Amino acid sequence: MNEQEDIRFRELASKPVGRLLWQYSLPAVVGMLVIALYNVVDRIFIGQWVGPHAIAGLAVTFPVMNLTTAIGTLVGIGASSRISIAIGAGRRDLAENLLGNALTLTLLNGVFYILAWYYLDPLLRLFGASDTTLPYAHQYMSIMLPGLLLTNFAFSLNNVMRSTGYPRRAMITMMIGAVANVVLDPIFIYVFHMGIAGAAWATDIAMLCSAAFVAAHFMSPKTTIRFRPGTYRLRWSLVLSIASIGAAPAVVNAAACAINAIANNSLRTYGSDLDIAAMGIFTTYTAVIINILLGINQGMQPIVGYNYGAGQFHRLRRAYLLAVLASSVLTVAGSAIAILCPQIISEIFTNDAGLIECTDRALRIALQAFAVVGFQIVSTSFFQSIGSAAKSIIVSLLRQVIFLIPLLLFLPKAWGIEGVWYTFPISDLLATVVTLILVLITFRHINLQAHQAA
Repeated sequence: MNEQEDIRFRELASKPVGRLLWQYSLPAVVGMLVIALYNVVDRIFIGQWVGPHAIAGLAVTFPVMNLTTAIGTLVGIGASSRISIAIGAGRRDLAENLLGNALTLTLLNGVFYILAWYYLDPLLRLFGASDTTLPYAHQYMSIMLPGLLLTNFAFSLNNVMRSTGYPRRAMITMMIGAVANVVLDPIFIYVFHMGIAGAAWATDIAMLCSAAFVAAHFMSPKTTIRFRPGTYRLRWSLVLSIASIGAAPAVVNAAACAINAIANNSLRTYGSDLDIAAMGIFTTYTAVIINILLGINQGMQPIVGYNYGAGQFHRLRRAYLLAVLASSVLTVAGSAIAILCPQIISEIFTNDAGLIECTDRALRIALQAFAVVGFQIVSTSFFQSIGSAAKSIIVSLLRQVIFLIPLLLFLPKAWGIEGVWYTFPISDLLATVVTLILVLITFRHINLQAHQAA
């Protein structure tokens, strides 16, 4: 390890935690906001220039996108967490073998996209497409599916880039794609009159740009951890170690697929395609906030992972608490804006009066307890960072599966369409109680380890 690399890793052990969290989180937050721009820009242009039914068609594709994100995070988050711990323990050889296996796993994900292409229309029907919205959904996803492998490559290895000490470069990776998408979207949609297909082509080209930048980084001899011959053959011990940590965020995204499918079908049963479009706007708004939270988490992850591997538990604790504080401020502000001024959010995406009314109702009800979501998401990332896979999975499942799906199945039968929206705040509150208990138990164990080490 050269002197520059040694300095890069020493600061994780010695630099003030608050400054370190800011240093790592700011580029990550910018990067995640850039990721959110991919979706936000598409939906704004589609909503304003194509129409409300196109937004509904796009919302029907969300479960497919959730599945692809689940596959990508299984590898990306798992590998980045394991690589951080390996670097903290001084195991560069192990870190590079993890990187090589992560690349192989990412490329193997292409099998899923082939299957999704073949069964696309049945999948979209399952996820709530109607005769009106299916043409929009099919056109968008048939173009997007090939590009999703590039998306997995760019996003998964972007997490590894950040965890190996390159937070600014990771931010640049995402900015390259986002700028390309923002420029190409209006050209393809408005100038070339390609409609929803134009949004898909713009996203594919943008992700190709990001993927090329990531590949160049990990092939460079100047990079701390890079692709090396002999590291690509899958070793099951490494695959399992990656999957055990990546399982939690992967399960969250897979669960989001089921949730979107159930919600879309409930909204179609008790409401209309406009309510499905409102779900699309609601999901887009919350995704922007959650992406910022994930940026804070990504900044926290290398600090927690390294210091856990190095046995510096006081620094680990401070990083977690600061991340919880920052995330909670964000979710409180986000929920307040949506509840007090929902029309401002709605009108960004549409000028259709019916859709604005549906969206206002959705935001006012569904985000009543969103303030506690920051604590839940940071805690999930914290458990991932210290290698506590079981707790990470449990916390991930609490809000998205254990509480939300049963509520989503039963509340609409009693309360109609409002029952769909009330499932979200009720689930958030229940999940927070259980998460708090697990966090307190974990810190009791960490304090015991610190005492024994002393």
